[in-house]
Amino acid sequence: MSPEIQQLTERIKLFTKERDWEQFHNAKDLALALSIEASELNECFLWKSHDEAKVEKVKDELADVLIYAILFADKYGFDISELILEKLEKNAAKYPVDKAGKALCA
Repeated sequence: MSPEIQQLTERIKLFTKERDWEQFHNAKDLALALSIEASELNECFLWKSHDEAKVEKVKDELADVLIYAILFADKYGFDISELILEKLEKNAAKYPVDKAGKALCA
């Protein structure tokens, strides 16, 4: 894992440990929290155009999503950098550049 992501992970874990929140951070509840925070991010745009969303609220909700994603990855011992790079490789095979911009359904 990159030193920056490791440092963020440790800082988040310390924050939760100091508040005794670890007891609530099982995989199921972290997955639910991640989904709920993503919904709160969506709510920033509900009934608005994208430029009407309050940027500070968007930043706060995105940070919540990322924090829960980091905690979730840590719970399973996933290396976030590896996870992302592996997914990009899969997507590159699934969506080759030479077909970009063309209709997906023919």
